[in-house]
Amino acid sequence: MSLQDDLTAVRRNLNELVRSVEQLERDVARQAPAASRPPGAGAMVSVPDTPYDSTLWTDADDEGLGARDRRAP
Repeated sequence: MSLQDDLTAVRRNLNELVRSVEQLERDVARQAPAASRPPGAGAMVSVPDTPYDSTLWTDADDEGLGARDRRAP
């Protein structure tokens, strides 16, 4: 094969891939209509860099370690 033949084959395969992906996107959109998605799905949520208020954790147990005033068996 010549270089031109290779490039033509690559273009044809790429176009077929694009068509397949577009068809897949349409199929997925049909199976999951917007009404069944939760509000804000896919939307970006910003998380502040400021530290959390330490009073949020008052009386909280360490997950997996149990309560502070009890001993593990």
